Amino acid sequence: MATPLTDQEKRRQISLRGIPDLENVHELIKGFNRHLHFTLVKDRNIATPRDYYFALAHTVRDHLVGRWIRTQQFYYEADPKRVYYLSLEFYMGRTLQNTMVNLGVQNTCDEAMYQLGLDIEELEEIEEDAGLGNGGLGRLAACFLDSMATLGLAAYGYGIRYEYGIFNQKIRDGWQVEEADDWLRHGNPWEKARPEYMLPVHFYGRVEDTKEGSKWVDTQVVLAMPFDTPIPGYQNNTVNTMRLWSARAPNDFNLRDFNVGDYIQAVLDRNVAENISRVLYPNDNFFEGKELRLKQEYFVVAATLQDIIRRFKTTKKGVPGRSSFENFPDKVAIQLNDTHPAMAIPELMRIFVDIEKLDWDEAWDLTRRTFAYTNHTVLPEALERWPVRLMETLLPRHLQIIYQINQKHLDNIAALFPDDMDRLRAMSLIEEDGEKRVNMAHLCIVGSHAVNGVAQIHSNIVKTQVFRNFSELEPEKFQNKTNGITPRRWLLVCNTGLVDIIAEMIGEDFVTNLSELKKLNDFVDDKHFLQNIMKVKQENKLKFGQYLEAEYRVKINQASIFDVHVKRIHEYKRQVLNCLHIIYLYNKIRMNPAAPFTPRTVIIGGKAAPGYHMAKMIIKLITSVANVVNNDPIVGDRLKVIFLENYRVSLAEKVIPATDLSEQISTAGTEASGTGNMKFMLNGALTIGTMDGANVEMAEEAGEENLFIFGMRVEDVQALDEEGYDAMLYYKKLPALKQVMDQITSGYFCPKNPHQFKDLTDMLFNHDRFKVFADFEDYVKCQERVSKLFQNPMEWTKMVVRNIAATGKFSSDRTITEYAREIWNVEPSNLKIPPPSEPLHVDHLTS
Repeated sequence: MATPLTDQEKRRQISLRGIPDLENVHELIKGFNRHLHFTLVKDRNIATPRDYYFALAHTVRDHLVGRWIRTQQFYYEADPKRVYYLSLEFYMGRTLQNTMVNLGVQNTCDEAMYQLGLDIEELEEIEEDAGLGNGGLGRLAACFLDSMATLGLAAYGYGIRYEYGIFNQKIRDGWQVEEADDWLRHGNPWEKARPEYMLPVHFYGRVEDTKEGSKWVDTQVVLAMPFDTPIPGYQNNTVNTMRLWSARAPNDFNLRDFNVGDYIQAVLDRNVAENISRVLYPNDNFFEGKELRLKQEYFVVAATLQDIIRRFKTTKKGVPGRSSFENFPDKVAIQLNDTHPAMAIPELMRIFVDIEKLDWDEAWDLTRRTFAYTNHTVLPEALERWPVRLMETLLPRHLQIIYQINQKHLDNIAALFPDDMDRLRAMSLIEEDGEKRVNMAHLCIVGSHAVNGVAQIHSNIVKTQVFRNFSELEPEKFQNKTNGITPRRWLLVCNTGLVDIIAEMIGEDFVTNLSELKKLNDFVDDKHFLQNIMKVKQENKLKFGQYLEAEYRVKINQASIFDVHVKRIHEYKRQVLNCLHIIYLYNKIRMNPAAPFTPRTVIIGGKAAPGYHMAKMIIKLITSVANVVNNDPIVGDRLKVIFLENYRVSLAEKVIPATDLSEQISTAGTEASGTGNMKFMLNGALTIGTMDGANVEMAEEAGEENLFIFGMRVEDVQALDEEGYDAMLYYKKLPALKQVMDQITSGYFCPKNPHQFKDLTDMLFNHDRFKVFADFEDYVKCQERVSKLFQNPMEWTKMVVRNIAATGKFSSDRTITEYAREIWNVEPSNLKIPPPSEPLHVDHLTS
């Protein structure tokens, strides 16, 4: 087999990037050398590869700065409605290559590094991932920022600049071990500190009732220091801003409380304040009610709302004779990414009522018209419920405001449904059973004008089950906004070979209008096109296979199905079901080694929350099974199992283009949407999955016959819940399942500790909420269909093309356009920003 072209060689010939301008190459080399000398204070004799990465990053950032400043000038002059996306997570990954693509300078940078004798791929690999998120929710926020900039929206991302992002995962003796992600240890060339915009955030204290109203006094102050990161749109001169807050102690922190002799301790105790932005909480779909987490949530919204109001006051076009805040919702839209920023609702009320002296009803009307809320989960353990006693200590004034919101809310319900105490109890913001808690999802629903789920099936469950009482009260408030992914990062950056083939067939408009890909259906019987698709996939597999062999010392069969299951490790995502199938295939080979078998390389990756015992046990089972399978000479290269260590954005960019089969096998009704499923589909993988989350809409777009759909539907799961799920029935009825489970329980995969997996097997037999055994038989049959089709490469590839052609709906550009028009009341692409080389005139301020 021919050695594949490197990414650099491919990118040098891709028409979409254009031919590098030699004058610009010369200027870029000059800029690179200037930064090497004057920013990094190095020369070529002593510079390290990391120095070269930083010199290139600063050079590329130079191309951003003029556009960044111009964009902010433009927003100030045009005064459009601004969109603020509040999220405790932004899983950005690496920035360099994405920025080069969006600025249209990638080929120029490639050529410049080539002339300098440097390998740009090696430089790109040096960059640390900005892992400021756990998984789907944070990565979605990153995709949304890209789309908002590409669509020309005046939009800002607000979050926390965690000093330590999502932990680095190491696998030792088959177990997950966590290490701190010190992503800032070498510095971050993409951010700009803004100490001049530092803002105070208050905690603790008490509330005084005065003639002028309530006052929150005797508080402890923490300062919020903003760090700005540019977010470039795709080749449209728009560069928006992501502002992340870092906690700083004020200079007098604790000094007033100590004698002179305790000065040293007082300075050391500044860490207490600065811990707020120290580390990302590594829990996904699991609520942990710790004081530090609530501090983080309030810290980001308190700083952000001060910033929003400052900007509103300095840029708004006043309307004579109207309240200074009357047009606030006409100029400000705030989207709450899940309940984590929910404290923004009582905080804005506090600002309006206590500081700006608006009356309650006007403040509440403005607040509700400003906020919108996205729900990301239906799992009860993931819904935030903060203890009243904790909130009373940490944020006493906000608890008062929440009680007042709740009272008016309950009065309204009581008037509509007299004597219906069950409804009042179910809809209250305060849960009274056991320890009193504030239900943050209820607060978000009551305090917002729009509530959305993130896939049609999820939104229906939100309306008809999880928040049914609320949707009956205000049905017009509830919407669906199916998630999407940015095609810039998830195609242009990570799969250059596929981009080139697509552009050759249908042109380049698909980059900003992904629905153009439906034109590929015209070529589904074009043999030459299909062969090119197969060739690109094989090159991607060869490259990733070489990576796996180098990292894991396992020889990969390039002709095998690359069967990939990468996402957070969680019971509902059912990595266990995949593992049971691996053991089934292993037994099948062992039982009849001479029988025909379609080779597979099963790749599983993902992180388990550090405190999630069952998820860690699942990882140990997978690694134990891999150890047996990979070292069995009877199996040979027909079946290999690899657990991908430290799965993250930059690793996703490698594995997704190489994947043949995408595993999306959650129990129907549990996955809100998923976005990994969309990334695999766009990159030419076929999906095996349940009718859950966005899988349902993928099947609608591509045709169910072009996905491998198996298992129970939502209504089947509900029916099984009603009759009672008995795992033992399946165990006794299915000999293959019984054999697999008996091997696990007997210690076959862990002979030194035969009872290693007792907790896991007890869960599967006795209290498996996600009903793994109920879908096992159908999953195995569906996998047999996968193996059979893979033996016919041409038919497999036709299905691949139909899937790629159907991905248009799943662009985050489409998702953000819907948010803009149906929730934020703004129109995409109506702001035209000239390049920095042209003057900014008044006529640019209209579309």
